[in-house]
Amino acid sequence: MEQRISLLTLGVDDLPRARRFYEEGLGWTPVQALEEVVFYQLPGLSLALWGRQELAQDARRPVDGTFSGISIAINERSPEDVDRTIAQAKDAGARILKPAEATAWGGHCGYFADPDGHVWEVAHNPACTIHPDGRTTFGPA
Repeated sequence: MEQRISLLTLGVDDLPRARRFYEEGLGWTPVQALEEVVFYQLPGLSLALWGRQELAQDARRPVDGTFSGISIAINERSPEDVDRTIAQAKDAGARILKPAEATAWGGHCGYFADPDGHVWEVAHNPACTIHPDGRTTFGPA
């Protein structure tokens, strides 16, 4: 597994409110905005805002006060790389929350929790580019 982070996803209670905060309040510009998720390109990685319930459901975590509503993502270059990274995490002692599988958005992803319960997503997203230096960008290369 490469030592890098591609994406931080914040689970939000009200996506339009969160977008107003980041875009109107902080002056950020989304690189991709869909009805259910928005991405902001940062230097070297991206920030996503997604509904807290949807994030919890995708990571197969209950919204019961133990899930922080944040996932850390490693984007991989292929579905096979996702499978290898999930297996490596499991061998290292991670708890697999969601085995890697094909997604409705055309990617491949799974989730694991580290020994302290922090949620990591491992994904291949055909809409992002992983550059030779490890930077990940969303949208056109």
